[in-house]
Amino acid sequence: MARFYPLDVADVRRETRDAVVLTLTPRDGHGALFDFTQGQYLTFRREFDGVELRRSYSICAGKDEGVLRVGIKRVEGGAFSTWANEDLKPGDVLDAMPPMGAFHTPIEPDVAKHYLGFAGGSGITPLLSILKTVLAREPLSRFTLVYANRQVNTIMFREELEDLKNLHLGRLSVIHILESETQEIDLFTGRVDAQKCEMLFRTWIDLNSVDTAFICGPEPMMLAIAAALREHGLSDKQIKFELFASSQPGRARARAVSATSAASDATCEATVTLDGATRTFRMPKQGESLLDAALANSMDAPYACKAGVCSTCRAKVLDGEVEMITNHALEDYEVRQGYVLTCQCYPMTDKVVVSFDQ
Repeated sequence: MARFYPLDVADVRRETRDAVVLTLTPRDGHGALFDFTQGQYLTFRREFDGVELRRSYSICAGKDEGVLRVGIKRVEGGAFSTWANEDLKPGDVLDAMPPMGAFHTPIEPDVAKHYLGFAGGSGITPLLSILKTVLAREPLSRFTLVYANRQVNTIMFREELEDLKNLHLGRLSVIHILESETQEIDLFTGRVDAQKCEMLFRTWIDLNSVDTAFICGPEPMMLAIAAALREHGLSDKQIKFELFASSQPGRARARAVSATSAASDATCEATVTLDGATRTFRMPKQGESLLDAALANSMDAPYACKAGVCSTCRAKVLDGEVEMITNHALEDYEVRQGYVLTCQCYPMTDKVVVSFDQ
């Protein structure tokens, strides 16, 4: 069941003109549920004009800070982000699902690693959680962060990053790239694209020493950076990315070919297991996703973005075949194992069996 729990808003701090940082406190008995892993996110829900909206925001606190914090940047026309920036105040209550997400790697205290992070705008929030935790728990490791923004006054956590550099001398390097402000070094002005990455890798960043690269930001920037990293020798296993907004399909599963996929019957028998309970219903093969069909049949299936970017609706196909239109969240090995994003899945066979519990 997609359980939501109340979080008390302990503090609302203005970070930039268009961004706030919320400090949240779980109620008694719920603390363990919100024991997050660095890089994870929270999914919130709230009704606006009678319509429930769900939005996901990354945790920006490190594991050892003892607090739960998220950063929310206002999006033009965004109901939830505008409300959070303009109206939310200490003492309010937010409903949230427990932390989710796989935008992280295991902490190994005795291993010396070099992490490389690329962040664009509010994409800094999960990377801040990751680098804080790495610096605190992997004393032999170092972190290089490339942080892209429009101008200086839009940089989130600027002072905090400077404090971290001073606290961990020689272990944290921060490169600020500003799109619309000239800097002393020309390389640090403009957009982060393939050419910019080429110059960074040639003059400032030794990719041969990098163990893992994290990318979080606008989709075009992320795609360009990932391609540049691959071109310069990093493998897909070394590149991890997080995306909460999408404008085009991502790593979609190849369309399966089945002798029964061309069946003339326009409906499918779907069997869905959720929290140990199994329900069977009929659904159309086109026009309605597997997630929407489950919700329409009174199943409290988990979801957040409905855009194939957050993995909240992840499930495993046990029988039958589906087509997954968009996938920005699952790794290739997960897809090979049969996992799908149900918000992006449409049946291709007359029968499909899916479990949210595996």
